[in-house]
Amino acid sequence: MLERIRSLNVQLHRLVPARTARRFIRHRKGTAAIEFAFIAVPFLALMFAIMETALVFFAGQTLETAVADAGRLIMTGQAQNGGFSQDDFKKAVCGDVTSALLDCNNIYVSVTNYSSFSAVNNTPPVNNGQFDTTKMNYSPGGPNCIVPVQVYYQWPIYVSLLSDNLSTLSGNYRLLAATAVFRNEPYGPPAC
Repeated sequence: MLERIRSLNVQLHRLVPARTARRFIRHRKGTAAIEFAFIAVPFLALMFAIMETALVFFAGQTLETAVADAGRLIMTGQAQNGGFSQDDFKKAVCGDVTSALLDCNNIYVSVTNYSSFSAVNNTPPVNNGQFDTTKMNYSPGGPNCIVPVQVYYQWPIYVSLLSDNLSTLSGNYRLLAATAVFRNEPYGPPAC
């Protein structure tokens, strides 16, 4: 008899985990939380990547607008007649840039002049994935000169999503470049 009770007790212990597992499978409370835990990280990473991409393109457009507005100072001869230096022109660019979006200390300005449009070189100053600030010039030229105004900003990339498609420089930075190329107005005797 004692042997029979022991065998029933062993069989009963074997059934308890199976019964518990079946009850756990049938129980539906908390499944939404578990399912959200599986998709939360990829979903949030994708959302942050979308927001960062939109912010990068918005910053680039802001920089383009600032270059177009400030470039008008050179095109009309106001910068040349006013004796603008590179820093003065940079301040004019920064006047159109939202300070909450772009830090004016990280804006780099390059202004050169040419005698023809075909001679213009607008290659970004990047060497081995590093932005080269030594190639920044300021020569706005005179009347009728062809002037490319180039403004650069190194934007930090935080969400890379397993690749560096958004970054163009080493160290997870994207080089934002805004360029305006124009012929100076004939505000005085020809200089080019």
